[in-house]
Amino acid sequence: MLPEHARAHNRSLVLRHLFHEGPTSRADLARATGLTRVTISDLVAALIAEGLVEELGVRPGQRVGKPAILVGMRTDAFQIVSVDLTDGAVMHGAVSTLTGDFVHRNELPIEGRTGSDMVDLLTRFVRLLLAAASQPVIGVGIGSPGVIDADGVVVEAPNRRWYGVPLAAELSERLGLPVHVANDANIAALGEYTFGGADGDGLLVITVGEGVGAGVMIDGAPLRGRRSAAGEIGHITVVTEDGERCACGRTGCLETVLAAPALRRAVHGLDPQSAEAALASVGVLLGSALVPVISTLDLVDVLLSGPADLLDGPLREAALATIRERTMPAITSELRLEMASLGEDDVLAGAAVLVLANQMGVA
Repeated sequence: MLPEHARAHNRSLVLRHLFHEGPTSRADLARATGLTRVTISDLVAALIAEGLVEELGVRPGQRVGKPAILVGMRTDAFQIVSVDLTDGAVMHGAVSTLTGDFVHRNELPIEGRTGSDMVDLLTRFVRLLLAAASQPVIGVGIGSPGVIDADGVVVEAPNRRWYGVPLAAELSERLGLPVHVANDANIAALGEYTFGGADGDGLLVITVGEGVGAGVMIDGAPLRGRRSAAGEIGHITVVTEDGERCACGRTGCLETVLAAPALRRAVHGLDPQSAEAALASVGVLLGSALVPVISTLDLVDVLLSGPADLLDGPLREAALATIRERTMPAITSELRLEMASLGEDDVLAGAAVLVLANQMGVA
């Protein structure tokens, strides 16, 4: 490992410990990270000079020995801008502290824009959010549907008409700030893991908006796949006869029945009992699509992120019943299929985690 890489790694260890464990003495930091006290002293001094860390005084209640000075992250001294593009009609954005507390929110109608027009609108929206920030912004995080690689290039997002768009690089150049872009479902899983308390050992978060996607975490790490396409369950064929045409060009995809617009069309004008039956039938299709995923990955937590009035109830219950009917009891005995704990904020929270991970090594 090159010296500069080692220093960045060590810096990340210190910030990660302070982020998750709170104020800590230099001696305790050395013990927790396995680094020498000299290395810790140098790193803390550099982080104080950057304004990321501050000394907080003596540990309360200490009476014996040399007083231990606590150091902690200045989580309120910097902010993050997050954008959620899951909704096909409206962009949702927020300004948050480093600990994920939202201090400002905004939204902007998309009005059918796609392609380069959508990029221009997104740029204007982020500038509005930056103008609302009350502290220096360390970066911008964006969650978007589609296949997105590690460099923030949108490989394919059919609903946005984005193909091979270097979105992170283009926005970074326009805004003069670090911009990080990732699949909305993948970062929803990050948000639920970091801020929502979900178990990252076997976690699947399904985002339901204009489209349908899924983010997976196994053993505390995101599962990306070789082509950054892990979790693209929205384009699994679930309707083999008379299926609707999907934005991807095929017919009968899960997205054509589970996406929020499709669900609203399915229940429009129906009486309550018929609406529940229609939602339950989609739940059976969702459960059928999830059976091989859950069995293969041995998942424990499956969270639904999207409109609760459509997802929480007959649809969720039917999906869970279908999964349990079609899998081994040993696999589903501890399975939980619930609504996301962060609600529809999980993509915004995950976008903040994306920035923390890339800019500070914290996740």
